[in-house]
Amino acid sequence: MNEKFEHLIERAEQLISRIESILPQPLAAPADWNASIAWRYRRRSSGHGTLEPVRHVATMALDDLKEIDQQKEKIERNTRQFVQGKPANNVLLTGARGTGKSSLIRACLHAYAPQGLRLIEVDKAELVDLPDIIEVVSQRPEKFIIFSDDLSFDEGEA
Repeated sequence: MNEKFEHLIERAEQLISRIESILPQPLAAPADWNASIAWRYRRRSSGHGTLEPVRHVATMALDDLKEIDQQKEKIERNTRQFVQGKPANNVLLTGARGTGKSSLIRACLHAYAPQGLRLIEVDKAELVDLPDIIEVVSQRPEKFIIFSDDLSFDEGEA
């Protein structure tokens, strides 16, 4: 090759490297899946998404939840079936703030974490990245709950 062509190739490779460094990267799996039983998906300002371990997961037992026995029984049964690889349903819990929806999910997480249940919290604005998250966890042996707290469908919201 002539010298000018080699110089052009070198410059092109440098340019490609610089462009690639600012493009959003595919979601990478955490280095240590044992760091937590719960994870948070965060999209950085750079556009890169990460799964961050939740260091302090609030401990809640199913028996601590009172006055929601019917809902608790249904969610607990569905979660047990999910962890066991049996048919289970996607779940949408509805109700006013403070009625125990998130607590119920966290209680199930703690009850079934020893059997491999894990949780990934995703903000509603980042649900568009759900396919990327599923791709990362789909081959894992654990069972993952994708949890999005405080979904609302008010007028004017995205």
